[in-house]
Amino acid sequence: METYQSEKAYLDDLSKRAALPEGFQCAVGSLQFQPVEKIYAKPLKMNLTLIKADNPVSSFGAVFTKNKFPGAPVLIGKKRLQEKTMQAIFVNNKISNVCTEGGEAAAYAICQEIGKACNISADSIFPASTGIIGWKLPVQDMIKAIPGLTAKLGRSEMLGAAQSIMTTDAFPKLRSIDVGEGRIWGIAKGAGMIEPNMATMLVFLLTDLDISRENIRYALKEAADLSFNRISIDSDQSTSDSVIIMSSRLKPAVPPEEFQKALNKVCMELAEDVVRNGEGTGHVIQVDVKGHLDEKIALGIGKYLINSPLVKTAIYGKDPNVGRILMAVGDYLGTNDIDLPLDKLRIYMGGVLLFEENQFQLSVDNEEKLYQYMVDTALTPENKGFPEHDKKVVIEVIFGEGGPCRRVLGSDLTYEYIRENAEYRS
Repeated sequence: METYQSEKAYLDDLSKRAALPEGFQCAVGSLQFQPVEKIYAKPLKMNLTLIKADNPVSSFGAVFTKNKFPGAPVLIGKKRLQEKTMQAIFVNNKISNVCTEGGEAAAYAICQEIGKACNISADSIFPASTGIIGWKLPVQDMIKAIPGLTAKLGRSEMLGAAQSIMTTDAFPKLRSIDVGEGRIWGIAKGAGMIEPNMATMLVFLLTDLDISRENIRYALKEAADLSFNRISIDSDQSTSDSVIIMSSRLKPAVPPEEFQKALNKVCMELAEDVVRNGEGTGHVIQVDVKGHLDEKIALGIGKYLINSPLVKTAIYGKDPNVGRILMAVGDYLGTNDIDLPLDKLRIYMGGVLLFEENQFQLSVDNEEKLYQYMVDTALTPENKGFPEHDKKVVIEVIFGEGGPCRRVLGSDLTYEYIRENAEYRS
């Protein structure tokens, strides 16, 4: 990941990587509205984003949240997967359209108006909403804004799209990679309520490479499992998590393994961007679990560690209270009745050995090294414009010798996270 000294430098770099794959356009707009559930002194702002293929595409796919109370767009999106072709993605922020009276009807009505304005089928539009759960969409206000939105469709609003879908995000997230003669492009939003299980996380991926529907869906699932399903900011799985991909198929195909590798890279970079810009993030935490372990167990250990409030707060406070790491590993194994060779367990942080042969390996020198390590890897939680650096607090949990490494990314727990979420609707 690149390092930036200012918001301008970061946005300039995003602009360089922002070119859309061939066959796609996008537009951004906004409106003012007053929610019916809560009266504010001033109307609230809602951003609208439209991503549209020039022609209907047969190669598309999506993965969605497993939350049992999904938003209306998720319910509709699952149905859309059965369509022969798709052509657009419509996104609003501020309100997530979850479990409200008439929520699906509202999303359908908006898609209908977009379809008329763009002369495309309403059934070929993926809706996506993010923001406050429980409020109704201001449907009439949104419909009034659609003609102005669709009139802006073009190939120059790629960075604007990444910014428009944000809610509490610290900075926009846009990644792309050239593959063969084509390109894979993606944007993401998400900063809190992040632990996808397939965060409020939305990801939209586009490519112009020729790939079948079956293959693009297979590739998306693998990429999501290796990236978005291995991050957590606060252990809460959103009702709206969606990762959607479309291909215009206008460029020659590349070998499946080459496409998969490139898609994995884009998704893993976006996933780290989501964690690094998480609400109040003061440190990015990387947990590597190594050994001949069942993958589910290895990932379970990693997620348990990065979701432990005691581990998260110790790292935020730059306090090398490493007993909390061992506690979390032991808690997960004991609670789930998992029997592993604990006498072969080694734990490191920042390359410093913490635990081996069933004993802590601590000293005054190690304590000072760990403190300085956490100082060096710290972010400024109040920073809202750009990623300051690409450093992480790396924890290694190693069982025996050899075996694969399973990586999980998370963040610490800060005062800023609590403040943002305590005042979210205020």
